[in-house]
Amino acid sequence: MLQKAVRQAAKVSFQEASDDLQELATITISASHLQRLSERIGREWQVLRDNDVKAFQEKRLPCAYAQQAPAVAAVMLDGGRVQTRAEDNGPGVYEPRWHETKVACCLTLASKEYAQDPQPNPPAKFLDPPQVTRLAAEMKSGPRVARSPKAPAGSEQRRKKRRRGRKRIRSKKLVRTVVATTANSEMFGWQMAAEVQRRGLDRAKRKACVCDGQKYNWTLFELHLLAWGFIGILDFLHLLAYLYGAAFAAQPNDAAAAWQQYEQWLRWAWAGKVVLLLGSLRAAAKKVGAPSPKTKEDDPRRILADALGYVENNRTRMDYPRYRCLGLPISSAPVESTIKQVNRRIKGSEKFWLEGGAEAVLQVRAAYLSEDGRAERYWSRPRPYQRAAGGGRLRPVA
Repeated sequence: MLQKAVRQAAKVSFQEASDDLQELATITISASHLQRLSERIGREWQVLRDNDVKAFQEKRLPCAYAQQAPAVAAVMLDGGRVQTRAEDNGPGVYEPRWHETKVACCLTLASKEYAQDPQPNPPAKFLDPPQVTRLAAEMKSGPRVARSPKAPAGSEQRRKKRRRGRKRIRSKKLVRTVVATTANSEMFGWQMAAEVQRRGLDRAKRKACVCDGQKYNWTLFELHLLAWGFIGILDFLHLLAYLYGAAFAAQPNDAAAAWQQYEQWLRWAWAGKVVLLLGSLRAAAKKVGAPSPKTKEDDPRRILADALGYVENNRTRMDYPRYRCLGLPISSAPVESTIKQVNRRIKGSEKFWLEGGAEAVLQVRAAYLSEDGRAERYWSRPRPYQRAAGGGRLRPVA
């Protein structure tokens, strides 16, 4: 019963889980008691995680998959948001604030290696105005974007024909595990590194770390993954959003010219021609002028300056033809999807967590999002005994 209750509480709000258990399993557990049970199990998982981190730091963490190293591995990092409230203030919400959550998506993959670039031309969706507008708008760390030009007549039919006749080159996901925490970046880095070693991802023949351009992502990469031979790869979709926004900032009064500029920049980026891309971005930024400290985020000068800085800071992680030859992913879409699944449980306009409770529920959510059977193994072994209810609640009715 405890296993069923905690599993459901890891997916939906405590009140929804209470209603579901009553309707589907005829189990009556109040929402507040479900919260206590879930946080208790989450703290137990938290202890197991912290023990792994300590063992890793002391160089005694065993690899759970020592017999066979994975062929391809990828680690993807990203952050989410959760609302917290002050401790020890009784019922109600006091001192609410947003707190960052950090998530690592650790993957084993199946993919081929190629002697030559298996996809030298960008996918059709990256050259289709409506789809590009949608992709750029979805990238939360990208700049504000303008409306794209109207797609040429007949483009949809031609695009469908190309999709039917073209075999897509992509890696296949095998197993995903998830690390999630409200802790600071330093502790998150150790948690991620311990998970990588525990799963033996550090022994993979081909391995990559795929992230957007946030500085702390690449600091963690350099601290923990670079020495293991992981290749740092800038997520292509975030780069697309910056290039798209910059193209329309460079040509604010001519949508057709802006689209042509975007397409040229995108093709250079896809082909790994970073020198050409940087030269053209610098020329466009110089033409509109440098932004001042008070320049707004949606000002063309700011958008172009941000795009130029984004490419300059990540130029060593944009050799996309090489990554495709190695069969490595160039998109961090798996961790973006994982973040959405995590946020679905803990993020909401009316959800305010105590920090300890948020961390505990994150462990439960991460365990059930992981695909290595860790939740099943946890419930199948002896665990510390604790009453599911207080003694007073179990007294016979007079």
